[in-house]
Amino acid sequence: MTNVLLFIAVVVVWGLTWFAMHLQLGAGPVEIAIFWRFALSLVLLGGWLCLAGRLRRPAAASIPWLIAMGICLFSGNYLVLYRAAAYLPSGMVSVIFSLVSVLNALNLWLFFRQRPDARIIGGGFLGVMGVALLLGGDHGGGARDGSLTGVGLALAGTLFFSLGNMVTRRIGRFDLDLPNAVFYAMAMGTLIVGTVALTQGYSFTIPLTAAWLGGLAYLSVFGSVIGFLTYLSLVHRIGADRAGYTTILSPVLALAVSGIFEGTQWTLVMLIGLVVVLAGNVLAFVRQRPVPVPVEVEQA
Repeated sequence: MTNVLLFIAVVVVWGLTWFAMHLQLGAGPVEIAIFWRFALSLVLLGGWLCLAGRLRRPAAASIPWLIAMGICLFSGNYLVLYRAAAYLPSGMVSVIFSLVSVLNALNLWLFFRQRPDARIIGGGFLGVMGVALLLGGDHGGGARDGSLTGVGLALAGTLFFSLGNMVTRRIGRFDLDLPNAVFYAMAMGTLIVGTVALTQGYSFTIPLTAAWLGGLAYLSVFGSVIGFLTYLSLVHRIGADRAGYTTILSPVLALAVSGIFEGTQWTLVMLIGLVVVLAGNVLAFVRQRPVPVPVEVEQA
């Protein structure tokens, strides 16, 4: 699959996850929703790896990094993002989460001394501004009491996700392919979320509603297994900074879904925001004249 198709796939899959997550809110503790989401994803991904004869034991040196990946991508980020949605409209959470493209560029500079491209940072900020305009109308629902808490939680979840991207790059140095890395990291994350639920005394009973089960099915198969494998594959191909831009475009699709199922009305401000998002995309991804750079070996 080409990089363009991978990019589009991530935008579509994750653009729909916001609506699927919304379907599960209010039916039970968020820890239970997250636990069953990744438990089912583990069964699907592990079953495929076993049937394909591709399941491999990770090296001992990679286990701390897999634990860190599980915390950042499959537990900690979701625990705070779900809670952020209790204080803010889901669209506002998606806007804050779109800052991951900028955080990825900054974290690459901090941890890998990879100086960020001005085009990527500029495109990222344009994208965030554009999505903010898209969500600037009455359809956003307005901030509720405790919005500052919600913003802090959403920022924490976004930072978790960006750090997970950096951990994924480190794991690429071990002799462990991407599906196996995701499988073991997801297992770590599921164990963490399950432990949190147990300490809170929550029941692991599944809410038997069509909306909750439908959200679970989509989030497990597409949002977790297909979405993460596709996104992390894109990270390895084009880098975390450019791959992170998918999180700016996916809220645009989320708005379209909201328009269909929740009656969102498009306004002039929203259309301007859409143009700004596309302009940021062009700025970030237009090809420049290649400049010779030192080759960095990532795989063992």
